[in-house]
Parts: sequence; C-alpha cells; structure tokens
Amino acid sequence: MSIAENTVKTLTLCLLLDGGRILLGMKKRGFGSGRWNGFGGKLEPGETVPEAARREFMEEAGIAVHDLEPAAVIRFTFKDEPTVLEVHVFRATRWSGEPRETEEMRPRWFGLDEIPFDRMWPDDRHWFPLFLSGRRFTGEFLFDGEQTILDWTLTEVGSEAVSQVSRIST
Repeated sequence: MSIAENTVKTLTLCLLLDGGRILLGMKKRGFGSGRWNGFGGKLEPGETVPEAARREFMEEAGIAVHDLEPAAVIRFTFKDEPTVLEVHVFRATRWSGEPRETEEMRPRWFGLDEIPFDRMWPDDRHWFPLFLSGRRFTGEFLFDGEQTILDWTLTEVGSEAVSQVSRIST
C-alpha cells in the first residue's frame, strides 16, 4: 500500500516544561499503556489541533496550559498497518492547576537529566534532544510492532536532515 493510500490520523502531544524539569504521564490504559509520555490524543469533530492539545492536557492531568508553542510534526507508521499517526507536538511553559492523576494518566515531574527513556516509546530518545533544545522539526518513524524502529528521519525546520538511521528487522 502506498503512503497516498494510507489513512492519516491527526493526534496531539503536549509536554510541559518548568525550568529544569518536565511533566510526563504514566499511561494507564489504551494504546501506549505502561509507558511515560506527554499528554495528548485525538481531535474531536470541529476541534483545531491546539484546542485538542489543551483539552487533552486538562482531561489527562487537570492542568490548563496557557501557551502552546508548536515544536514538531512527527509521522508514525507501523509495518503492515494502513494508518499513519500524524502527531503535532507542542511545548508549554505556562499553566494553571496542579497535576492530578486521572483514569488515563498518572503525572509526575522529572528532572531533565532523569527522563525515563527506558520506560517510554523508543523514538523519544531520538527526538527529545531536539525538543528540549527548543528547536522545531519534523520526523518520520517506521515501527515493526511497538518496540522496534525500522527507519527514522528527523529534520530541523529550515535545515538538512539532522539524523537518520535504518534498521532491518529479521
């Protein structure tokens, strides 16, 4: 199936930064459960991408984010799956409310030097450094299952590809 024939599902992901720390949530159910991640999800009918990012953050962590800075658009494809997940990534630094556990997520602050990459999606190791440095970028990741990255590319907006690696699964 060609990329043109794939269905694209638009999603949001928002990460809250506070000086030398970042708020992540332990996903408690559904796709990605058992992993630390940012906050986000699907768009509701008639909702814009930023509106969805704000709503999802409130639903998953009880926090209202006041600034959403677009950071990236990352496309995830899973081998033998027709749906491409197009994730719009935002960074936020101003908010109101205190993080609270919900049915879906358990929020926790991590120091930037203690991000639990071993309990996150494997692609996070590749794009988090760009995100944390304040850069804007695009990315594509091809997965075989949920643990194996077959191919990936990250491109800083306005520059050449910054990283690329290919792996062949056996």
